[in-house]
Amino acid sequence: MRRSIRILFLLCAWLLTSSVVAQTAKWQDLYKVKKKDTIYGIAHKYNITIEELMQANPDMQKPDYVLKKGEQLLIPFSKQTPNAAQNPTAPASTATRQRVANTVNVGVMLPLHNVDGDGQRMTEYYRGVLMACDSLRSQGINTNIFAWNLYKDADVSPVLADANAKNCDLIFGPLYTKQVKPIADFCRKHGIRLVIPFSINGGDVETNDHIFQVYQSKVLTAELSANAFMNRFKDAHPVFVDCNDSTSDKGIFTSELRKRLEAAGLSYNITNLKSSPEMFAKAFSAVKQNVVILNTGRSPQLNSTLAKLNVLRATFPNVRIALFGYNEWLMYKRVYQDYYYKYEAYIPTAYVYNEYAPATANLERSYRQWFKSDMRQALPRFALTGYDQAQFFIRGINKYGVKFEGTQQQNTYTPLQTPLKFKRVSNGGMQNNSFILLHYKLNRTIETISY
Repeated sequence: MRRSIRILFLLCAWLLTSSVVAQTAKWQDLYKVKKKDTIYGIAHKYNITIEELMQANPDMQKPDYVLKKGEQLLIPFSKQTPNAAQNPTAPASTATRQRVANTVNVGVMLPLHNVDGDGQRMTEYYRGVLMACDSLRSQGINTNIFAWNLYKDADVSPVLADANAKNCDLIFGPLYTKQVKPIADFCRKHGIRLVIPFSINGGDVETNDHIFQVYQSKVLTAELSANAFMNRFKDAHPVFVDCNDSTSDKGIFTSELRKRLEAAGLSYNITNLKSSPEMFAKAFSAVKQNVVILNTGRSPQLNSTLAKLNVLRATFPNVRIALFGYNEWLMYKRVYQDYYYKYEAYIPTAYVYNEYAPATANLERSYRQWFKSDMRQALPRFALTGYDQAQFFIRGINKYGVKFEGTQQQNTYTPLQTPLKFKRVSNGGMQNNSFILLHYKLNRTIETISY
């Protein structure tokens, strides 16, 4: 059987302007042109007509069109040949549906449009999923992809009524909280793994054993960060800096950490960003390593704290100082990186974006070639997130089937950016517990500490 990626999606979301209903278009493959390929040869390979190939790829209809090596072509199904994806009578129930060996049916239920930021970000995420499927094909893992443009106020009923939906082994989505329960209930009924990639509210993961919740809540992040701190700095002297930021939500972490320190009988000091240099210095130990914790993740307060630390270090050059920060600090890296090294910053995170890593650079280059644009300047990169998640789950389901739980023991993939490690939530679904500390060392190297 021909290896293929069956792509059912709105062409690509960058071609869309707006949508008010879920839609699908049907393709049997995404083909990368080779050096000696011809239009006739490609059409013949897939048993379609030249006209069908040209209709699926409008650029081919231009008078000056020339087939180029490396170009990506959408391969439609022949209008003369029925196919399983278009057959609404294909078996789909949990009880009777059998997975085809080395083939995973993947659904994507996200806003795939160009109307707003949500759609544009999810488009990039989806592109990463497609690139992962293309990579997996070369490793003998086939994928059938079904995608629906599930905009913010969409009624999910028509999507779930689509015969293709219950054929999925795996669904990525949704983005919006109110769509979670009906989709999650549908997935539980039909034995489908539901991967919720991004931030949502509600506790569905606690009651539905078919949910994989990737996003970590603020409470869970605070707990994991406190665990890492207590593990790493048992003999240090914590210094909490009140930054007078009434908008901050970091009290969840600082309160949790202070409770842990007090329970362990460990002392700490609290100072204020507005304190005089003399009073600020009194909060620091002369004999222990001082670990500075701000109660905000915002850049202006970080900048002011660094200025005060510079004065302190100039006055007391032997005082040992480290910083324990927040994920947001990675967004300020270009501005404050030298200070991160100077004060040996420890930054908790759920991802590591390394633009200089060969595998990352290669994927970003391929993305540019495929989609004629760069990835969005966001952290984490959405396309890399989609790529990593698709690799992780498709590989896992292909190997373990219904027994796949995404635990560390079942991991078969080394991520480019976003590591995943799931743990069951009581009697419900699986929650991502992957956690990393990035340690900026004095020798200007970065240590990655995984927990």
